[in-house]
Amino acid sequence: MPETQRGKLKIFMGYAAGVGKTYKMLEEAQQLKAAGVDVVVGYFEPHGRRETIAKTEGLEIIPRQKVEYRGSVFEEMDTSAILARHPRTCLVDEFPHTNVPGSERSKRWEDVELLLAAGTDVLTTMNIQHLESLNDQVWQISGIRVRETIPDWVVQQADEVVMVDLTPRALLHRLQRGVVYERQKANSALKNFFRESTLVALREMALRQAAHEVEHRMMTDERQFVPAGTAPASPRKHHRILVLVSPNPKSAMLIRRAKRVSDFIGAECFAVAVEPSGDLSGLPQPERESLEQHLNFARNLHIETRVLEGDDVASTVVDFGRRNQVTQIYLTRPAARTWLPGLSRDPAQRIVGMAKDMQIVIVSDRERVNE
Repeated sequence: MPETQRGKLKIFMGYAAGVGKTYKMLEEAQQLKAAGVDVVVGYFEPHGRRETIAKTEGLEIIPRQKVEYRGSVFEEMDTSAILARHPRTCLVDEFPHTNVPGSERSKRWEDVELLLAAGTDVLTTMNIQHLESLNDQVWQISGIRVRETIPDWVVQQADEVVMVDLTPRALLHRLQRGVVYERQKANSALKNFFRESTLVALREMALRQAAHEVEHRMMTDERQFVPAGTAPASPRKHHRILVLVSPNPKSAMLIRRAKRVSDFIGAECFAVAVEPSGDLSGLPQPERESLEQHLNFARNLHIETRVLEGDDVASTVVDFGRRNQVTQIYLTRPAARTWLPGLSRDPAQRIVGMAKDMQIVIVSDRERVNE
């Protein structure tokens, strides 16, 4: 029996709600249907937008699955029903959505992975602020910590990413006219996320991300294609990034920053913790749980993780870096703490002094930028 060919993923990405992502996705679905393609709507969130709802006319919509949680009934995409229907193309709105507890999978992007593996092409939508590596930058800009995120690798494996753009002023005009949200919700949005300065910054971020995606894909194509009879081009200097992870809550920010840089320059990335026993069992429970959470977060971003055995954090990290040809080390400067008896400097200071052959990046505990 021939192996099922993986479906293609196309993402319609914007910088805010209301720029037209779902409308564009439905517009393409109508074109596919007119061309004779078997297309269904797996999940669609109308938000009361009449023009968008009208675009679903004539499209087959898969009924939602009802999930009970704490005495209430919620509706989620019925992935099993879509798999049984096995369309050529499926539309899935709101890619970063977190499924209600009790669902078979915790994230909608995991549902989409199943559809792709079954050979179904997927069209989906998301905003730039849901990209995991940009989470801290979005918080700096908007003051809002986005909780529903998608790992960068999920977006990078998409076959196509379409940026859906609209000027901030045009978007604000749509919001004021009640096109994006109903009046009461629109008024609240205008006082919070939908301020013009915030939208301008998010749009610039989205455009930079689009340029980054183009460069990333071009580099990937260059690595994959070598014309017959020609020698491969000389490789760029190989970079390896090491992230020192601790129970510090800022470790998540550090991991995101290092991952974004590693993706941009095509570097390998490690996330390491250092403990005298070589595992986390000797840590107090709160610190152990925090460190495990950070290491799991790194794994979710496809970063290799290690717990290194050592009594001296700085020398253990630098030794590991040299043995593994690490070129950059990412650190956070810790809060005041006596790390080891007799050591007057924290590990970050000592690593800077010891690793003269590596680039050291110390990420400060920045508060959010002022408005």
